[in-house]
Amino acid sequence: MASPHLKAVIFDIGGVVLRSPLIAIAAYEKEHGIPPNYINCSMSVLSKIDHRVKWNSPHLHIICLCFRAKSVAWQQFERGEILLFPFYEAFGRELSNTSLGNALYAEYCRRRSIECPELPTQLDINGRELFGRMMRESGTYDERMVEAIRRIRATGKWRVIALTNNFSKTDATIIGSSPPPPTHEAYPGFSVESEMKFLGWEEGATPPKLRAMFDDFLDSSACGMRKPEPEFYLLACTRNGVKPQEAVFLDDLGMNLKAAERLGMETIQVAIGRSLEAIAQLEKKLGLDLTGGFEPAQRAPSKL
Repeated sequence: MASPHLKAVIFDIGGVVLRSPLIAIAAYEKEHGIPPNYINCSMSVLSKIDHRVKWNSPHLHIICLCFRAKSVAWQQFERGEILLFPFYEAFGRELSNTSLGNALYAEYCRRRSIECPELPTQLDINGRELFGRMMRESGTYDERMVEAIRRIRATGKWRVIALTNNFSKTDATIIGSSPPPPTHEAYPGFSVESEMKFLGWEEGATPPKLRAMFDDFLDSSACGMRKPEPEFYLLACTRNGVKPQEAVFLDDLGMNLKAAERLGMETIQVAIGRSLEAIAQLEKKLGLDLTGGFEPAQRAPSKL
C-alpha cells in the first residue's frame, strides 16, 4: 500500500547503491584461514555497538569504553577525525586483537546457536590491505538501484537524499602532514596519486557523478557525525525540510535501520544480492514503477 505522506527517500550508499564491502571481508577471511564473519563481527561491534545492548562477555568494559569514548579507528575515520595512514595502523591493530575478537566471536556464535570453531591465537591483519580491498570492491554500483533513484527523482515528488558513513577527505587532505606522512622506505613508490588508485578513489571516495544522483548528499566525515547517531538522521531531515515520519530510509544494516525507526522513519533493509526485493517494497510505498522495462546493461556490477 502506498504511503502518501512520504516526502523523502533516504538511501545509504555502501551495500545499497554500491556493492557491499562485506564481500571483500569474506574473501580476506577465507584467504587467511580466519573463521567466517570473524572480522565483520569485530567491525560491527567496534564501529556500531549500541551501549544499551547487553553483552555477556568478560570484555564488556572494553567494548563499552570503545563505544562511549568513540575512539575506535573506524568511527574516527568516518567522522573525519583521523588521517588515512594512522587509520590503517589502528584499524589493523584493533582487528588483530584476538583477546577481544575471540570473545566477540564466541558471543556471536552463542547468540545464533551455532557451534564456535577453533579460534585464532594470534592475528596480523594488514589494515591497509583489507581496507583497500573493501574500497575497491565497493567501487561498483547496483544498476537497478541507480535506475530506481533516477525514476524517483524524475517525478519531482520526493526529496532524494544520500546518508552515508563515508570518507570524503581524500588526496593530500586525507594524507596530511601531522603526524608525518608515510615515507618511501615504509611504502616504496608511495605518492598521493598511487594511494588513491590503490583504494579505487581516482575520482575521490565519492565521485562527483555519484553525488549528482541525489538532491542532497550527507557524508559522515564532512558532517562530523555518523549512523546510527540520531543527530545524523535528523540533520538529513532538517536540511531537506521534512519530518522523520515523512521519510523512508534504505540501508543494509539492521542497527542503522532501528535507529531510523526510533525516530519515526519507515525503513527497508537491502540484503546482499537482494536489492530487487527492496526496490519492490519501495515501489509499493511510493506507488511508482521503479523496475518495469529496465534490464541491467551488465550482468556483473558496473564500475563507477
